[in-house]
Amino acid sequence: MARERATSLKDVAAAAGVSISTVSRLLNGSLDLPAETKKRIEDAILDLNYHPNPHARRLSRGRSDTIGLVVPDIANPFFATLVAAVEAEADKLGLAVSLYATLNRQGREVAYLQLIERNHVDGLIFVTNHPDNGQLAELINRTGKVVVADEDVPDANAPKLFSDNERGGYLAGKHLAEHGHRNVLFIGGAEAMISSRRRLAGLERAMREAADGSANISKYHGEYTIEFGREAGRRFLAEGRPPTAIFASSDEIAIGLIEVLRAQGVSIPEDVSLVGFDDVGPLHLFAPPVTAIRQPVRSIGQRAVALLLETNWQESPGSFRETLLPVEIVVRKSVAPPAR
Repeated sequence: MARERATSLKDVAAAAGVSISTVSRLLNGSLDLPAETKKRIEDAILDLNYHPNPHARRLSRGRSDTIGLVVPDIANPFFATLVAAVEAEADKLGLAVSLYATLNRQGREVAYLQLIERNHVDGLIFVTNHPDNGQLAELINRTGKVVVADEDVPDANAPKLFSDNERGGYLAGKHLAEHGHRNVLFIGGAEAMISSRRRLAGLERAMREAADGSANISKYHGEYTIEFGREAGRRFLAEGRPPTAIFASSDEIAIGLIEVLRAQGVSIPEDVSLVGFDDVGPLHLFAPPVTAIRQPVRSIGQRAVALLLETNWQESPGSFRETLLPVEIVVRKSVAPPAR
């Protein structure tokens, strides 16, 4: 038995005695018609039991009612929490979210940014976790309608939304200095990344203020990953452990570091104190629970959606602003005065 053909826009137009474009424009709200003509169309829709195709209507308006979200890794608790926040906020506004995980590879990031040029999404929230060679910035500037969140893409003319990384580093340094530490190891991301630079700058400022210039800060730069945390832990042990405290500037780094230190019998905070950053992972479940700088991850997701919708994309690029969201220190049990 043949399946009954669905009523089309053409059928409605023929029944109402108008053109297809007239029916389409009435349905998408772009045309005012005389009351009698409008009634003929509405009666035809009812008589024929016509159900407009929402996808076709969105295309006719030049919109998809879908926003894109590009993140490096959905397995990472930080990015998973960010994704959940964006999804929840978009759902409140009746928007769909297309999620793209890049594996932190620039080639995949480029491909997803090009979606805007093909009108697959109305705008994009873009999150990277590595330095840019200029290619990402060039593409963002060409396509527009991109909000850069969490990590910077230098030279990108776009609204930017970050945690107050410098303040986070300052709170970590102040806490360590108050416990008497003057020899601190900073373990962070690549030097070219704004998050790493600002967290280190905050740490250095706090230590200078507290130690009257007598503080010594060592630095390991790499990636915000558990594996780099392990590498940093092995290097710390191989170098004879001169620092009395460590500022591990991501949950992932802290987890890898703790794994190595624990395996070698190094006790926190008896042998070395530790402060983490992010506080999205289960740092409170470690023994001892880890003091950390908490990023407002859910607020980043919510605010990124708002920026995408509120921004006047016709403005000159110089009017796009950088927004910083506040961080806080969550004090637990991983910091003590230096061991004698």
